[in-house]
Amino acid sequence: MGNDSFIAQGMALPQRILFPPDKICMHWQQRQRAGAGLHNLGNTCYLNSVLQCLTYTPPLANYLLSREHSRSCRQQGFCMMCIMEAHVNEVLHSSASAIQPWTVVNVLTRIGEHFQPGRQEDAHDFLRCTVDAMQRACLSGSSE
Repeated sequence: MGNDSFIAQGMALPQRILFPPDKICMHWQQRQRAGAGLHNLGNTCYLNSVLQCLTYTPPLANYLLSREHSRSCRQQGFCMMCIMEAHVNEVLHSSASAIQPWTVVNVLTRIGEHFQPGRQEDAHDFLRCTVDAMQRACLSGSSE
């Protein structure tokens, strides 16, 4: 979206552009076969469904498969983008029929302090918290 479009719609210009529109590809950049499924690790259906949706969203998957984020990440400790990058690459490059999503389960309370392993949770709430954590990772890791 160009500056004229922002002004015409009455929106303020963004302070920072993390992903230039010309770099966003809405289609798969490489032909992908169906990746590994996800084992239920005890009431993780909500988590698995959200991870599957994010894994098969082409613009996000293209970026995560490029490993561009981890090459430039300056985040100390928990980084949801690095975790998602590892997850998507594992799922789409695995020869197994299903994997155990421990990389995400192990950081549930970092994604949202109210999430507890083994407890049923709401998929929408988990998606919201996951996307928020990914956005925080991008914003804290970007240069001004």
